[in-house]
Amino acid sequence: MQASSHSYRRVAIAACFGTFLEWYDFLTFATLAVVFGPLFFPSSDPSTGLLASLATFGVGMVVRPIGAAIFGSIGDRIGRRPVFMITITLMGIATVCVGFLPTYAQVGIWAPILLVGLRLLQGLSAGGEIGGSAVYLTEHSGNSNRGFKTSFLQLMGPLGILVSTLQIALLQSYLTPEEFLSWGWRVPFWVSLILLLVAFKARMALEETPIYLQLSKEEGQSKNPLRDNLRDPETRKRMFLLFFCISAGGAVLFFCVQVYTSIFLKTSVMLAPQLVDQLSAFATVALLPLTVLAGWLSDKIGRKPVVLSGLALGAIFILPAFNLLQNLSNNSTIATIGVLITLSAILALVVGPQTALLAELFPAKTRNSAATLPHNLAAGWIGGLLPLIVTWLNQYWESNIAGLWYPTIFLASGAVVGLIFLPETKKNNLSI
Repeated sequence: MQASSHSYRRVAIAACFGTFLEWYDFLTFATLAVVFGPLFFPSSDPSTGLLASLATFGVGMVVRPIGAAIFGSIGDRIGRRPVFMITITLMGIATVCVGFLPTYAQVGIWAPILLVGLRLLQGLSAGGEIGGSAVYLTEHSGNSNRGFKTSFLQLMGPLGILVSTLQIALLQSYLTPEEFLSWGWRVPFWVSLILLLVAFKARMALEETPIYLQLSKEEGQSKNPLRDNLRDPETRKRMFLLFFCISAGGAVLFFCVQVYTSIFLKTSVMLAPQLVDQLSAFATVALLPLTVLAGWLSDKIGRKPVVLSGLALGAIFILPAFNLLQNLSNNSTIATIGVLITLSAILALVVGPQTALLAELFPAKTRNSAATLPHNLAAGWIGGLLPLIVTWLNQYWESNIAGLWYPTIFLASGAVVGLIFLPETKKNNLSI
């Protein structure tokens, strides 16, 4: 089952590039949330428009578990590879279409309806891709150094944000505000077409995982993997632990650090959008090596202590970090970068070992569905709705940081539950 280094690198590059495109497409929407408000949800109250835009972002996250249930089961029944071809095509087409949507000023209520519809297609695609890609890559990685080898997949989310943010910053520097609102915001979605063609060609060359091929040869596939998972007490327990501790914890930190921070600095701290984009890009670059380091560390000391450290530190530092960002002056750029890098390091501890953990927790014949459903449920319902919930709580309590008690309590609870119940998995045999 051990793949050669050359073969694994080829598989990893193709799988990671496709996942990068999924994240680029999915998170470009988040990067442009402030722009979408007046274009698709015009209102006399800017806060209402922002909430509507964030809610549309959240809709895509909410339907991710549906995509996970559908595509996860397909991956267990007919193979991991066919699912990749479907999800990458669905995501690419939906994203390119966003770039051609008319605005509210042009077609009225149809503009937000069409935007929400395309967002739903993005969510279904992401549900099959994100989680399923972790299983695919881990099953190709062999039984040694899985944390390090698979941690590179976790870089695709930050890279998707980085490329999207840099692209938007570049457009805003060359275009007038009027030009950007008129057509410049569409460019990142048009670029998706080129990326889609490259990713599709790369995925055509992907091979099925050796573990699934062995299952198929022995006719060991589950006919109804989702039902089998829910009937087995140990699998149910591990699905809950994946949902509550690993995936929800990672999603909360990811959206706090990579998504909500940018919104917070622009709307609450009132920093210039260009400066916020530059700061976010710097923090994202710092996150990349930290994630790989955390994956490597999990091979040395175990997945459990690394992940639990991230959850605990997140619970301790989220509120103080945002409070410090709020109180820093506009000239405190270095201090702001320091806060962002600290948050990135905490995020890396949870997501670095995450790819390997998703696969290691479950038996081979139902692994795809068992991993993708709770992972996307957590990312969609907990992480995806976090910016909306935090913003709403802040408005309700008339505070810029009161809503951050929500992720703080969630991370603390996840750390306690994980400490008691989460098993160590780094030595698990994936063929079983």
